[in-house]
This record gives sequence, C-alpha cells and structure tokens, in this order.
Amino acid sequence: MTPSTIPFGHGSVSLRLYPHNELVASEIVEELRTQAALGAAHGFDGVMTSEHHAGFHGYLPNPLQAAGWCLEAMEMGWAAPSPLLLPLRPAALVAEEVAWLAARFPGRVGIGVASGALQDDFAVMGLTMHHLAERFTEGLEAIVAMLSGSDPGALAGDPAIDACVDSPIPVISAAMGFTAVRRAAALGVGILFDSLSLAERCRELADAYREAGGKGPVILIRRAWLGEPPQEKVDQQLDVYRGYSARSAMLHWGGNELIGSSDANEIAEGLADVASRAGADAMNIRIHVPDVPREAVRDQIAGLGDEVLPLLRKQLN
Repeated sequence: MTPSTIPFGHGSVSLRLYPHNELVASEIVEELRTQAALGAAHGFDGVMTSEHHAGFHGYLPNPLQAAGWCLEAMEMGWAAPSPLLLPLRPAALVAEEVAWLAARFPGRVGIGVASGALQDDFAVMGLTMHHLAERFTEGLEAIVAMLSGSDPGALAGDPAIDACVDSPIPVISAAMGFTAVRRAAALGVGILFDSLSLAERCRELADAYREAGGKGPVILIRRAWLGEPPQEKVDQQLDVYRGYSARSAMLHWGGNELIGSSDANEIAEGLADVASRAGADAMNIRIHVPDVPREAVRDQIAGLGDEVLPLLRKQLN
C-alpha cells in the first residue's frame, strides 16, 4: 500500500505527536516541529496533535496552531488537530482557522474533533459540560457544512471558506459509541478510535459505521515501540487515563495495547493484525510516553519509519 497524500486517507499511517513537558515552552514547540519533520522524512503520511488544557501533562491547549507549526517544518505530508475539543470554541471560528491554514498548505490539512471528557478543560474556559452531546452534534454539523463547501452559512464570502467548494477539508470524529459512529456516517465524516479500546469493540463500532452508510476512513490509534518499551511509564500513564475517563469507556479497554518488539516484522504483523480485527483501514501510531526523553522518541520515529512502516504497508495491502 503506497503512502497516502490525503489527510486521513484510506491506508494512511500517521504519527501522533505530544509535547515534552520537561522542556520550557519554546523548546516544546521546536521539539514538536523536529519530530514532525522527522516523521515525514521517515515515511509517515502525516501527523496528528490533540488537546487538553491547564498544563495537563503531555497535551497541548492549541492543537490546530501546533499543526501549523508542524506543517512549516515538514517538507511533505499532512497535519491535523485530532482531536480538537469542538465544544470549547464557536464552530465558525474553528472552520475559519482550519480553512485559512489549508489556504497556506493546500491539500495538507485535516481536522478531527471530539466532545471532550475532562471537566477541567471546560472549567478553565468558564464553560460547563451540560448538554455536551447536543452541543457537539450542532458544532460538528456546522463544521462539516462549512469545510465541505456545502453550506458556508454566515461565512459565505470568506475566501478560504469559499475555496472549500472545490477543495473540501477532510473531517473525522472521535468515536467511542454507536451513537457517535452513526452520527459520523450520517454526516459523511470518518471516525477515530482511541488507543486503549479493544479491537473487538472497535470492530463492532466500525461495522455499525459501515452499516449506517459511513464511507470515510476508520482510523485506529495504537502504541508501538521498537525494542524494549518503557513499560512502567506506559502503565503510569494508563492509570492517569483511568482516573478521569468515563466508566462506560473503560468497560471496553484492554491493557495498554502497546505493540513492542525488537523485531520490526513482529511489530508490523501486530499492527496489521489489530487493524484487521478492528475493521480499521488507517492507523495513527503513538510513541510518546511522559518522561521518556526526546532523544528516545526521535530514535523511535526514525526506527519505526525505516524498519516497520515498509513492512506494515505490505501487511495492510
């Protein structure tokens, strides 16, 4: 399977980026740019950045802005905030900013959105989580209409929004339940599964998405590590996620779902197998673990890109 130049494209293998919070802010930005460029140079199709606020360890408050930083540093490939917490912002503002980023980097920008699950993310913005599902649905409907060019609404006349008629910007939605995948199918957007959900659960959701008419990409996030993985740090991070995630979500989690080995072929086979069992047709690879040095993450990006990605593409084909 050849690399995908379309953001979130079927068959794409992208890299998930996170900030190294042991660094000062300016160094965090430069390290993100360095890792994005390294990923593109070593064969990853694109990069994704995600969102939490108030200094939540290992996350960014501004994933769309970070995607722009990454694109400036990458000679090729796409970038996307994925997921961006849509209910924290007016949908029209998100659409404008995404469309203008795409004007700077045509064909290289996508956006993934989620409703959010961490109370602190809303509290710091002076917002509540009341009627969250309804707010997210309304925002997603508006985003899709504007970025697909089907209905710019009050933004008609904005040059970047108008350009979406001829060059729609790909949209995906984080999905952890049947309502979410059916909503995504109805709106014509792809879906993104988290890194901890069991493959069998993802397959149920992927099948429901396809049965509802979903034709977009089904993207699975998975951790991978070439060599001996930092198991203790991974497990510590998992405990943090368990501390704030909804019980309904954790019912479908497995362990840390990390695929690690010193054998590149074993990793490629493991990733291809879990993608097949999950019904996924694209993958987003996560390497970063809090407190793992940036040098180790860089080595993993290069090693996985050079040794695992060519094998994985053959397995996915």
